[in-house]
Amino acid sequence: MLRNVLYLALGTIVLSGCISIHTTEYASESKEHQVLRHVVMFKFKDGTSSQQTREIEDAFRALPGKIDAICDFEWGTDVSVENRHAGFTHCFLVTFRSEADRAEYIPHPDHKEFGKILGPHLDKVLVVDYWAAK
Repeated sequence: MLRNVLYLALGTIVLSGCISIHTTEYASESKEHQVLRHVVMFKFKDGTSSQQTREIEDAFRALPGKIDAICDFEWGTDVSVENRHAGFTHCFLVTFRSEADRAEYIPHPDHKEFGKILGPHLDKVLVVDYWAAK
């Protein structure tokens, strides 16, 4: 009888711990704990030189140092072996803490200046924004 009570008590402790962990993980998915990702992919016009591409990369990489609304930034070029890039070679991930930060970034003069550098060489752009979920 005592053994059954101990097993029941132990099971209750373990189960309550699982419920507590699950609740904590689920609660962390609220927007206030998430970041807003701004994914930008470029397909350059035929004839864009490697030097012009580097100038565009450098200009985009400089934005986090110029625009405080950006909380994180990373980028890279396509290395997929699936050959499904549809001509998009560059991917940039700009992270914001809020929609207000993104709203500050889009019309920012330094972002607009970057657009002037990019524009003559841009064939297509793909932009996706999402709230990061884990």
